[in-house]
Order: sequence, then C-alpha cells, then structure tokens
Amino acid sequence: MLTLPLSTVGQSRTGINIVDPCNADPPPSSPAMYQLDIVLRKGNNLAIRDRTGSSDPYVKFKIAGKEVFRSKTIHKNLNPVWDERATLLVESLREPLYVKVFDYDFGLQDDFMGSAYLYLESLEHQRTLEVTLDLKDPHYPDHNLGSLELSVTLSPREGDMRDACQSMRLSDVHRKAQLWRGIVSISLIEGRGLQPMDANGRSDPYVKFRMGHQKYKSKTIPKTLNPQWREQFDFHMYEEQGGYVDITVWDKDAGKKDDFMGRCTIDLSLLSKEHTHKLELPLEEGEGVLVMLVTLTASAAVSISDLSVNVLDDPHERHQIKQRYSLWRSLHNLKDVGVVQVKVIRAEGLMAADVTGKSDPFCIVELSNDRLQTHTVYKNLNPEWNKVFTFNVKDIHSVLEVTVYDEDRDRSADFLGKVAIPLLNIQNGERKAYVLKSKELTGPTKGVIFLEIDVIFNAVKAGLRTLIPIEQKYIEEEPRVSKQLLLRNFNRVRRCIMFLINTGYYINSCFEWESPQRSICAFVLFVVLVWNFELYMIPLALLLPLAWNYILITSGKDTRQDVQAMEDLMEDEDEDFDKDDRDSERKGFMNKLYAIQDVCISVQNALDEVASYGERIKNTFNWTVPFLSWLAIVALGMATVIVYFIPLRYIVLAWGVNKFTKKLRDPYTIDNNEILDFLSRVPSDVQVVQYRELKLDPNPSPNKRKKNNPG
Repeated sequence: MLTLPLSTVGQSRTGINIVDPCNADPPPSSPAMYQLDIVLRKGNNLAIRDRTGSSDPYVKFKIAGKEVFRSKTIHKNLNPVWDERATLLVESLREPLYVKVFDYDFGLQDDFMGSAYLYLESLEHQRTLEVTLDLKDPHYPDHNLGSLELSVTLSPREGDMRDACQSMRLSDVHRKAQLWRGIVSISLIEGRGLQPMDANGRSDPYVKFRMGHQKYKSKTIPKTLNPQWREQFDFHMYEEQGGYVDITVWDKDAGKKDDFMGRCTIDLSLLSKEHTHKLELPLEEGEGVLVMLVTLTASAAVSISDLSVNVLDDPHERHQIKQRYSLWRSLHNLKDVGVVQVKVIRAEGLMAADVTGKSDPFCIVELSNDRLQTHTVYKNLNPEWNKVFTFNVKDIHSVLEVTVYDEDRDRSADFLGKVAIPLLNIQNGERKAYVLKSKELTGPTKGVIFLEIDVIFNAVKAGLRTLIPIEQKYIEEEPRVSKQLLLRNFNRVRRCIMFLINTGYYINSCFEWESPQRSICAFVLFVVLVWNFELYMIPLALLLPLAWNYILITSGKDTRQDVQAMEDLMEDEDEDFDKDDRDSERKGFMNKLYAIQDVCISVQNALDEVASYGERIKNTFNWTVPFLSWLAIVALGMATVIVYFIPLRYIVLAWGVNKFTKKLRDPYTIDNNEILDFLSRVPSDVQVVQYRELKLDPNPSPNKRKKNNPG
C-alpha cells in the first residue's frame, strides 16, 4: 500500500477535463491524455468538528484549482465508507490531485477537516494501487487529522479522443450540457411517530432533501412528533436510471446545532414514470415514518442551440407553438404555461478580470430552477456567444436572470455583471442592450449585454397558476445577518406605517372640520354609504382606486412612487454586502453567537416580509405589473357580481363547507392562501429597482463605476 503525506506544491495553469473532451482537438504529444480512475473507499479516525463528538464528512478532488469531484456526505461518522468512483481525463501529470475533506454544516460555512496531495507522476501506469493519504492542516502540521483510503489506476490514453467520449455515460453528457432528462416531483405530506428530541417530549422537525447538487429544506413544524408539512419540491433528473434522493430529518434548536433525527433514501430507478407513487419510508438511525408522494415526469422543454438553429424564427414552428398556448387549450396541462426563447448575442465593454487586461467571459441564463450556460470566449472584453436558450415557463411571474462571469482556472469564476428581467416586461423580438448591474442588482457595473427575448404564454393558465404557491429555488443563498439589510427593511416598514398614519390623520381632519368643504362632502358620503350599504360595495370600492390610477397612467400622469427613494436606500449596499461576504468566510463561529444570529435573521426576515407585502399591495393598485392589476380587476369584478346576486349567507356557507371538507376530499392536498400567493407575484419596491432597466450612459463617470464595481 502506498502512503502519501501532505507537502507543498507550486501553482500551475495546466488544465483538466472531466471526461468531456469531445469538442477538443487531440493534443500533439503522445500519449494524448491520461485517464485517472479513482475509488474513494473510506476514511479513518477523521477529525471531530461537531459538538456531538462526530462530523459529517465529504471529500473534494481538485486539479489546477478546479473542483473535479465531490463525494456524498456521510452524517455523524468519523470512519465513513463512501465507495464512490470518479473517472478523470488529465492532460499533464505535473499537476497533483488535491484532496480536501470538509464537515458539512447546513446554513453555516463547512469546517475544514484536512487535506493531502496525490502526486500523479509517482503512480505506475495501468496498475491499480491502494493508496492511503494522511490528512493534515497546513496551519497546524503536527495535528493528526486521520486518513483516507483510495484505489487509483492511471492509464495512458492513445489515439483519437473520440474513444474517450464513447466510453462516457449518457447521464454525464446531459449533466455537462446542463440538460436534464426529467423532473422528480416530491410532495412531502407528513411524519408519523418521530423521535422526541426536546426535554418536553416533543420535537421541532424539518426535512432536508438532496439529489446531487440540488438541495431543498422544508418548513419547521414546532412541538410535534406527527408533523404535517404538505410541501412540494421539484428536482432535475440527469441519470438515465433515475438516481437517488437522500432525505434527512432534523430537530430545530435555537442557540445550538440542530439534532439529527434519522434518514431515508428514495431509489428512483424502482419507480415507474408518469405515475404518482405513495411512499411510507421508515427512518434509519431514528424513529418514525415519512409519508410522501413521488412523481417522475418527462423533461420540460429546455434546449441550447446556435443562432442559426432558431425555432421561433420558423413561421411554421412559431404558429404551432402559438396554437399550443392558445385560449382554446387553456385547460390542457395547466403546468405548461408557456415558452421563452433567449438569444444571448454578445457583450461589450466588460470588466478586465485578469492581470493581462482581458477576461474569459461566459454567460449563465437562469429561469427559476432552470439554469443553462454558454461556452467561454477567451481573452476578450467584447465576446460574441450567439446562442439560443429555450425554457419552459411554469410561472409567468418568474424573473429571467442573465449573469456574466470570468472563467478562472485557478479559482472560482469572477463575477462581471448581471441583469434581471421579469418575463412580463419582455417585448417580443426586440434586440436590446441591457446595462450590467452589480451582484446585488443595486447599481451599474461595467459593460452591456445584447439579448433578444421572445415569450409566448397562455393568459388563462398564467392567471390560474398565480393562485398556487410559488416555486422554491434550491440554489438560493442562506440568509445572513446584515446591518445594512436590517436598516433598509426597517426603513421600508416605517414608510408603510407612515402611510397608514398619514391616512388616519387625513380621516381625522374630516372629523375636526379643518376644511369645511371636505368635511361636508365626507359627512354626506358617510351617511349615503351607511344608509345604502350592500356587501358588493366592498370589492367595488377596491376597484375604484385601480380604475382611477389606470386613468391617470393612460393620461400621462404616472402615480407610481418614484424609485429614487429606494435607490438612495440601496446605493451603498454593494460595499456592505462585500464586507459581509468577507466576514462570512471567517471559520469557527463562537457558540454563544448562534442564538443572537438566529434572532437577528428572524427579525431581519420578518421586517422584509412585512415591508414586502405592504409594498406589493400598493404596487397592485399602482399598476406596477399591468397583468396582475388586470387580474385583480377580473377577480374583484367577479366578486362584485357574485356578492351582488348571491346572498351573503350562501357564500359563507359554501366557503365553510369547502374548508371543512377539503381534507376529506383530498387527504394529500397542499394548503395555500390564494390572496398571499397572488401578492407573492407582485414585485416589492426593492424588486422594482432591481428589475428596472438602466439607461445607456454615453459618457460614463469613472468615479460612479468605481463605486458600483462589485469586484
């Protein structure tokens, strides 16, 4: 057995590919490439990083600064057994394999558990070697952090590189191209007989799901051993045979690390497609059962193509797509709301991220959880991609995000700029230059990107989908404490409260007869309304400000609040967020700060939620999103007619019968509030600023660009 300790190695820019060299020309040297087959077997006596005296280890492989493999996480085990395989194509043996072990901490930065180097030049060719790597910490080289056991085989690859491509699994091709083969829809229904973890004999359980790099976390149900979640999560499926979904259950503890309650796994290869399966999964290493519904469906309509291959430019294809989303097919497949096609043409004047004064830009296009990527254009500040991306639209209120990065072989990609475009703001077929914004979308950065976007959707399906819960994003960042964010949310809440206070002052002024004319009109109106009041007047009264603001907007008097006030609140946040990023990289949070952090995050999120809903109600009546305002008019108009013609007692009776029998009719129904789901689609004032297009500045100020530069 070969044992290799840690030692230092110099930096190099020699590249590596993960078994995907199909588009590359064969290198001129012989052998052309080397194939490195690794079996990560197990770890021995790994370092303790959790308060429970254990760790949740996982392993990363890197070559030339690029991550090429990440193992699954083994929970609460200092002697984990992985038995995972990785196959790499290596261009040069001068670059060692850098192995790092981490302890997984949900919501916090993962703790370092040790690292080691595997020198490829020392390996014999075409022979499997059993290797033990001693883990060390470069800052504390005398500490013993345990070891890893691997099986390694290094083989020269002669001849045409296409041989390597043919040996690659189809699922790897799809993952590398970012195209998924299907959707895994999981409805988490309930838990039964879970293990009590708290002193009161109860628990505060929540569930984590993981499928590859995709992760979800359910809501926490307090003080129960039989929680009812009724939440739905969608995963992208890349594997030909399905793959696995890892599920863990945790007990939420404020002020200390959450307690592990058990685990289970779903083997998707055992489930038939296009059919809903009810699963009752017993928890391993714990007590109780999880009940869930799992459905495997075919892939949504996503694709990447060159500019010359454009479906919507073909009149026949465009006509067929429009027919698919015509009003006559409004009740067919309600989840398929529409389709959006994004042409990523080029960018101009990007930031120089490399020491050579150039960048290696590539572009990522995201729509909810769908994420596709262009190729990299090397050493260019004015790249041309000429790619066409097609996405299936599941929610017309989704926001299309286009982000430009600089590829860096030695570390993670550098951010160059970003734009966020609500689908309802898109003008079909219009090629526009969008000014790139900072990472937090609070101000401009250097460069513009040229996009041409088409969206085709069914208005009836879009309206119906507005009234169901919004899709969660599995790639959202964890909440963090930010003094600037707390201050901003406090100011937003204060503005909403001041509006209510000023309204109260105005009504009170009518009682005080400060203006006799106004008080007389208010008195007459009050008497008439009270004497002739009918219930239908309530939705009718809500229709009046919508109609009045619409008339003012069409006449050229825009009553919507100026975004300058919100921009003033957000203008300096880039620097504060960058500072927070640096602070969050410090490892080893003190235990006594956990409780304070939980409280601060809760207050911060509560302020954000209150302010957002207040602003969303105002923006509904201000016609910030005309589609939603028209939808409100339709709903309020229907409510007016229903209340006018149907006695109130029958409406209340029907509502009560529906509420009392809802669970009897469908035991697995997912609870929702249509009004809150509607308001969740209306942008808050912060989102209005983030989605607003910036005007092209022919003579940009260097000082302003420097201030807003996220780098």
